[in-house]
Amino acid sequence: MDSTRCFLGCVELISVSTPHKHVNVTIGESALLQCMFRSTDQTTTGLTIQWDFVSPSSMTPQQVYYSQAGKDVIPSSYEGRVQPPSSPGTTKNTSISIRNMQPSDAGVYTCQVHNFPDVDGQSEVNIIVNVLEKPSSPYCSVHGDVESGHRVTLTCHSERGSPNPKYTWIRLDQTKTRRPLLGRATETGILEIRNISQFEFGEYQCNATNAVGFSICTIELSPEVGDGVIAGAVIGALLGCVLIVLVVWFIAHTLKKHKYNRVKFLDVIAFQTIKAQITLPWQPQPATSMLREMSHNPKSNVTLLNDRLYRMFLTFNQ
Repeated sequence: MDSTRCFLGCVELISVSTPHKHVNVTIGESALLQCMFRSTDQTTTGLTIQWDFVSPSSMTPQQVYYSQAGKDVIPSSYEGRVQPPSSPGTTKNTSISIRNMQPSDAGVYTCQVHNFPDVDGQSEVNIIVNVLEKPSSPYCSVHGDVESGHRVTLTCHSERGSPNPKYTWIRLDQTKTRRPLLGRATETGILEIRNISQFEFGEYQCNATNAVGFSICTIELSPEVGDGVIAGAVIGALLGCVLIVLVVWFIAHTLKKHKYNRVKFLDVIAFQTIKAQITLPWQPQPATSMLREMSHNPKSNVTLLNDRLYRMFLTFNQ
C-alpha cells in the first residue's frame, strides 16, 4: 500500500524552487535570478526551461529565455543581456543573469521547468525584482506671496527614484559652514510656512533621499516687493511726469506772456511817439527818417519800427 502511494506520488512529480523570491538590484548592475528544480525522472532529455517577465505597467507576459533539449532561444530585446544557465540538465540549476538592469526591468519574473514525463507538481516559481535608482535631481519651487505675514509653500519633487524618495527641507545658514537651521522630513516634499517673518527669509535646500543615494536642489526665499509698493511707485512716477509737464508749460506760458507784453509796450510807445511827432513840429526828422528807412527795408519793417520807436522813446524822455 505504501509502495503504491509512493509510486503514484513520486514518479511524475517535479519541484521548482528559488532561494530568493525578492531581488533588489541597483540600476545598471546585473540581476541573478536563481531557480532550481528536482525531478523524479533522472533523465533530462525532455527538459524545457522558460523565463517570462511581467511589467506592472503592461501586465502582459514577455519571454526572456527559452530552452528545449539543450537549444537556447533568447529574444532580440534581451540579446547580449541574458546569460543562460550552464548545463541545467546535470546541475538542476536553471538560473539566469540579466545585465544592465533598468527601471523598466522591474517586475515579476517566472521560472517554468518541465521534464517529461514529470508534468505534475510545482513546475514554476515567481521572483519579484526591484530596480533601485538614486533620486533624480529634484525640482524646487515657491508658491505664494513672499512677504512678511503671508503663507508660503515650498515644493520639491524628483521625477525618478526607486524606492520612492523621502524629502527633507533645511534652511541654510549664511556662514561658510552652511549649518542647517531647521529640518523637516516629508513624504510629499511640501513645506508650508505660515505667517512668514523676516527671520525665515534665506536659502532653502531640499534633500531627496532613498536607499541608493540622494539629490538636492536649493531655492532662495527673499521678500518680494508688494503690490502696494509697486502701485505707489507707478503713481509717484506719473505725478512726477505731470509735474514736469506743468513746469514746462508754466515756463513757456510765462515767456510767451513777456513777449506779448513787450510787443504791446512797443506798440503803445510807437503810437505815442508818432502822435508826438505830429503835434511837435520841432521834431519831424526822426519819424520822416524812420519811414524812409522802412520803405527801403520792407522785410524788417516791424523790427525796425520797434527798435526806432524804442530809441525815440528813450531820447524823448531824456
